[in-house]
Amino acid sequence: MADTLRPMTDSPTPTTAARLALEDGSVFHGRAFGDCSPRTIDGEVCFNTSLTGYQEVLTDPSYAGQIVTMTYPLIGNYGVNQRDLESTKAQVSGFVVRELAARHSNFRATAALGEWLAGQGVTGISEIDTRALTRKLRIDGAMKGVLSTDPRKSDGDLVQLAKNAPGLVGINLVDRVCGRSAMQWSDDLDGWEPIQGPARPRNDSDKRFNVVALDCGAKLNILRNLVDVGCHVTVLPYDSTAEQILEHKPDGLFVSNGPGDPAAVTATIKTLGKVARQLPTFGICLGHQLLGLSLGATTYKLKFGHRGGNQPVQNLHTRKVEITSQNHGFAVDVDALARVGGEPTHINLNDRTLEGFRHRELPIFAVQYHPEASPGPHDARYLFDCFADMMTSGRSPTGEQMDLAQRRRNAVGGLVEA
Repeated sequence: MADTLRPMTDSPTPTTAARLALEDGSVFHGRAFGDCSPRTIDGEVCFNTSLTGYQEVLTDPSYAGQIVTMTYPLIGNYGVNQRDLESTKAQVSGFVVRELAARHSNFRATAALGEWLAGQGVTGISEIDTRALTRKLRIDGAMKGVLSTDPRKSDGDLVQLAKNAPGLVGINLVDRVCGRSAMQWSDDLDGWEPIQGPARPRNDSDKRFNVVALDCGAKLNILRNLVDVGCHVTVLPYDSTAEQILEHKPDGLFVSNGPGDPAAVTATIKTLGKVARQLPTFGICLGHQLLGLSLGATTYKLKFGHRGGNQPVQNLHTRKVEITSQNHGFAVDVDALARVGGEPTHINLNDRTLEGFRHRELPIFAVQYHPEASPGPHDARYLFDCFADMMTSGRSPTGEQMDLAQRRRNAVGGLVEA
C-alpha cells in the first residue's frame, strides 16, 4: 500500500518554448508540455474557474475548437486515469496553465498529465500569467488565438494567424465530435454516485423508460445519470431524422451538450421542430439552445461565456439558488423565447442570462447548465428526476415541481426534510 500511495515524480521532459498569441496582438511566452512537436493550432481562447476536474474538462466534447485556460494556478497534481474521462479522448484544441505540477500523487493515477496529453496530440503551455490572460478575456471578451511551438514563426506571424482563425460563430463543430452510429448505453453512476443517492430504489423493474439521446457531443456522466433514473438509453447521431428517432418508440428524447454555435446545427434544429409535439424532451447546454431555436427563439454569443463549477443559478418561481457547473459560450434570448411559448425557469445571477426554460403547452424543458457535474457540484442532479416525471405525466415541470424534486433528492441523502 505504501508503494501505491507514494508520490510519483514525473519524468523530466526537454524544455520547449511555446507562445500563445491573441487576435488583439497580445503574445504570452511560456513552456510547452504535452505534444511539444513544432506545430501551431488555433481556437477560441476561454477560461474555466474549476478548482479540480481538469481531466473532465479536457475530455468534454463541448470544448472542441477551444484553447482552455485554467484559472486555478496548479494543474496536474493528481495525474490522470481512465475512469474520469468524459469522452474517448481529449477534445480541447490547446491547454493553458500557470504551473504544471512537477509530480503527481493519487492512488488512481495511471499517467502524468503532460504524458497523457502528449499521447492525445494536445499541446499545452505553462509558466504564463493566467491571471492577466483571464482578466483580458473578462474585459475584452473571448478571443481567437493560436498556440505555437514552432520557432520559425515570429510573434507577428502568430498574431496574424489568430486574426485569420475561423473562430466559433457559424461553424458546426458538433459534426467533429458526435458518434456516427447508434449504440446502447447501460452504465449507471456506480462509483460516481454523490451523497444524495438515487431518489428512487434502483432495480431492474424500475428501468421502464425508453429514451433516445441525441449525441451532439454528450458527456458520459449525462448518460450515466439517465440510466440511474431508470432509462434504457439508445444514443443516436445528432443529425438523425425524426423518423429514425421515432422508430425506436421512445418514451422521451434527450438532447445533449456539445460545442460551437447552436445556430449552425441546422439538421438537429429541424428534427426537434418535427418531434416537438410527439415526445417529452429534455435538453442540457447545447441541447437547451437547440430546443430554443427549434421553437422559433434566437441565440446570441456571450462576451466570455460561463465555464466553471461555481455559477449561481436562481429558480425564478421559488427564488432558491443552486451552484452549478457550466460550459457554454452562447445563450437563448429570453424575449424571443417568451414569444414562442417558452417560460424561463432559471436565471444566472451573475449576468441575468437564461439558464432554464419550460414550454407552457408542450412537454419540453431544458437547462443551460450541467446537472451531471463532472466536474462541479451536484445541486442540480434532481433535474434527471424531473425528466423521468415528465415522461410519466406528459407535462413539462414547473419551477415549483423542480423544487419539490430537488427536496425529494436531498431527503434521500438525509440532508433536508422532503
